[in-house]
Parts: sequence; C-alpha cells; structure tokens
Amino acid sequence: MALLGYGLAALMGAVLGTLGGGGSILTVPILVYVAGYDPKEAIGMSLAVVGVTSAVGAIGHRHLGNVRLRRAAIFAASGVVGTLAGTRLATLVTGTVQLTLFAVTMLLAAGFMLRGSREPAGTGAASAAAPPRRHVLLTALDGLVIGVLTGLVGVGGGFLIVPALVVLGRLPMHHAVGTSLAVIAINALTGFVGYLDQITVDWGFMVGFTACAVAGILAGGRLAGRLPARTLRRAFAIFLLLMGSFMLYRNRAVLLPHPVAQSVS
Repeated sequence: MALLGYGLAALMGAVLGTLGGGGSILTVPILVYVAGYDPKEAIGMSLAVVGVTSAVGAIGHRHLGNVRLRRAAIFAASGVVGTLAGTRLATLVTGTVQLTLFAVTMLLAAGFMLRGSREPAGTGAASAAAPPRRHVLLTALDGLVIGVLTGLVGVGGGFLIVPALVVLGRLPMHHAVGTSLAVIAINALTGFVGYLDQITVDWGFMVGFTACAVAGILAGGRLAGRLPARTLRRAFAIFLLLMGSFMLYRNRAVLLPHPVAQSVS
C-alpha cells in the first residue's frame, strides 16, 4: 500500500503543478482510503504535503516570472486568518463530518472546473495594471473563505484561487497558476501547524509521500505549458465528480436522519 501511496503522491504533484490546484483534493482520499489514516490525521498531514509541494512549485513558477507577489500577499494575508479559524473549527466536528464536507467541496470544485477557465478580455500577458480596489476587497474575502476551508477540511483551494486571480486579479492564466501555488503553500503550512496539537504525525511516511509529490510537481510544471489545459481540467473535473460521489456515499451516515429511540414504558 505504501508503494501505491507514493505513486499516487507523484500523480497528485503532477496535477498540482499542471493546474495550480487539486493537490489536496487528491491527497486526503489517498491518505484515508489507500494509506488507511484516520480522517483528521489525513487532513493534517495532507496540509504539510501540499504546503511543501506547492512551495516548490511556486519557486519554479517564480523563476519563470509567473508569481505575482502583491496578489499572493492579498490572498495570503486573509487566508492565514481563515486557515487558523478553520483549524479551530475542526476540533468541534468529527472526522466523518470533515470527510463529508470534503466530498461536497470536491463536487463544487468539479462544477467550477467544468465551467471552464477562459481568460476574460484584458488578462493577457501584457496586462499588469493593478486591480480596482473593489476587486482587492473581494479577493481578500475570497482568501478568507478559502482559508477557512483549508483549515477545516484540508482543501488548498486552488480551484477557487485560480479563477479569482483571473477574474478579480486580472491575471493571465499562467500567472494565476503560479500565484495560486504560492498562496496554497502559505495557507496549507499554516493549517498544518494548527493541526499539530490535534493529531499524531507519521513523519516517516509523510516525508516519503512529500518527496514523491515534489517530483510530480516538478514534472507537472514542465507539462503546464505543453498540454491543453481545458482538456486536463475537464478530465480532472470528471474524476472529482466520481471521487466526491464515492466519498459522500461512504460517509452518508452524516446526512441521514438518525432513528429516534422509542421510550419503553
């Protein structure tokens, strides 16, 4: 199982490097259903894996000029606050509830991806103008919400960050991907720190898993500009629909009403 987990870690990294998101959405199911970890442990460790992997990817994109530090800072500033709040909320719910919320998030992510990711007019490579103040505030609010999701269910939020950077931040797609990785790295590593007092970390497995994911993201970063992004996003969205439905079914007890115990007279 460990070898399968490491192989899937490399696949997760490749997806993250190519699409600028989707890493945590793959990591948590791998850690729960393949590696056999408790949901809370899986969510906590996934944040460390995705945080380190995203940081490596962001450094690579930075060398290519694809990371806009000002836009990343706007997201990260509010995202850190939201992430810490999310890790505290996680102490109030069970792991099963977290996985159910995670499955719903996967289905939402699939919906966002199926809508496509066309760049609106004015977001070409030459567009460097600062976004309007109203958009800056909306971006910060988006960062806060994504941060809460990151801390609560372990979702990096790239599927929301990338469209927001394109539409609100007025960035071209390849810049949005690189900037998204920087934001995910900050949010995820903040979330991992917030989980350290809640879980027992299997450091050996997590380091090996992270190393495989880093190898994957380096490969994914090279592929990002060579493969049709729209086709990749649609294929990944279909996978998310299937995986999210499977997780929702596995944790359906959370959604079903519990039978009321009848009193015995």
